[in-house]
Amino acid sequence: MVTRIFVDGAAGTTGLQIRERLAGRRDVETIMLPEAQRKDPGARRDALNAADIVLLCLPDDAAREAVALIDNDTTRVIDASTAHRVAPGWIYGFPEVSGRDAVAGAMRVSNPGCYSTGFIALIAPLVKAGLIPADAALTCNAVSGYSGGGKSMIAEFEAGPAPTAWRSYALKLNHKHVPEMRERSGLSIAPVFAPSVANLFSGMIVEVPLHLSALPGRPAASALREALAAFYEGSPIMRVIPGYDEGTLEIERLAGTDRLDLFVFGDEGNNQVRLIAALDNLGKGAAGAAVQSLNLMAGLSETEGLRL
Repeated sequence: MVTRIFVDGAAGTTGLQIRERLAGRRDVETIMLPEAQRKDPGARRDALNAADIVLLCLPDDAAREAVALIDNDTTRVIDASTAHRVAPGWIYGFPEVSGRDAVAGAMRVSNPGCYSTGFIALIAPLVKAGLIPADAALTCNAVSGYSGGGKSMIAEFEAGPAPTAWRSYALKLNHKHVPEMRERSGLSIAPVFAPSVANLFSGMIVEVPLHLSALPGRPAASALREALAAFYEGSPIMRVIPGYDEGTLEIERLAGTDRLDLFVFGDEGNNQVRLIAALDNLGKGAAGAAVQSLNLMAGLSETEGLRL
């Protein structure tokens, strides 16, 4: 059975990446609108209602509008915007954390944010295991390639001489990913989040430093690593990397892939830990995650079309 797909917002950065992962596949049929009809409400309504699964790659308000245009009870939705990531009735599209069966059976799926994916991948399993308390006051430092800012930021960095090598932002502590980082990790306190962007196209490092003395029972770094490894055991996408002895970790480590690598680095005195996630902001942080959820919802192998 072929699943009919409509990517609303297919000309955007995430939409283009999704289309690349669907290209040439015989298990899906993509509904395409001519350029002149791409923003036509009637044409969009028809396409939204004709699809088995819709992928929304739109700004938040436009994504809400698109959902309202669906007037049947069969079209299923994966929304890559921020609009529904903590909304009631929406399943969070992180199958390894939310559950593959939950995503596979969902009518409405919210695709995680890129930074959120790295943070939640590190923290949610440790909260579930009781190694990090739900009321822990955490800090998250992260850096992304500039493609995470979409077409406008890509143009800014690629139009001429790079405007900067690196910049920090969200200095008012109001980044749109923070609500899902808190809720989907099982935390009662929002983390202090310090995002930044580097002068490279894609790639991402997300880090959470911890004082082990602040955790119940003062677990060793090895206990945190073992808990993460057990949680993701058997995953074809998530890897917990043991025995990493190099002195640096590059942001480009997983650029161009849909994988996610997790690291636990501890000091010799077992007093401090650095939890680090490496991923591609366009891969497991965006398009790769959406296609993974799409595969599950369509009853296919979750890795079909992914770059592993």
